[in-house]
Amino acid sequence: MRDLSIIIPAYNEASRVPATLASIADYLRTNSWDAEVIVVDDGSTDCTVAVVEAMTGDFNRLRVVRNAFNGGKGRAVRLGMLTATGSRRLFLDADNSTDIRELDRLLAAADQEPIEPAVVIGSIAHHRELVGRPQSSLRRFLGRTGNRIIQRAVLPGIEDSQRGFKVFAGDAADRVFSRCRVDGWAFDVEALAIARALGYHVLEVPVSWSHCDDSRVRPSAYFRTLGDVMRIRRDLRTDRYRIEEPV
Repeated sequence: MRDLSIIIPAYNEASRVPATLASIADYLRTNSWDAEVIVVDDGSTDCTVAVVEAMTGDFNRLRVVRNAFNGGKGRAVRLGMLTATGSRRLFLDADNSTDIRELDRLLAAADQEPIEPAVVIGSIAHHRELVGRPQSSLRRFLGRTGNRIIQRAVLPGIEDSQRGFKVFAGDAADRVFSRCRVDGWAFDVEALAIARALGYHVLEVPVSWSHCDDSRVRPSAYFRTLGDVMRIRRDLRTDRYRIEEPV
């Protein structure tokens, strides 16, 4: 089993993913990770796949896993997590809003815990000085309001469930993502809620983050996400995730 799997969901990311992959390649050259990088192409209609494949020479292990159609970020991340073999599995966004080097911050914080957490997530909830380029005031308002609802409904105590920078232990990734169903933007909420229900410790760690002007998340997505959150709450209460199933 490899030390680290890095999963990048990508839909029409030909213009942005090269810089992200270049940053990852530089990072991997300067440390001892035995790593695989998996780009999950979510039915792109541009040249994302060709751009990624042209960079395979920069990595020991870089491959593309392709979806036949655009199924949503949650579906892409789920496929990547369950395809990966690493004892740690990190997913991050193709726009490099949080750089791969922030992984060091997450793992250093995890090392300070009395019991190593199975899930460590990047957060910008309290350390606004780490935000390089903020979102618009409307997006910040929608995000804060949505997070209050998410905490009340399914994730009490987790201040920022939506950053695209999360690392799972391999066994936790297998158990969590094999139960996930949400294909849209609420997939983070679902994965964290299932992880907690399974008894895994989730640690939230401040990370550097910058908003990308070409964000694929439209304001209307916040309302669809909250609808998914209510379904996640129902499914947890009715054990549709088979939390009680023997391991």
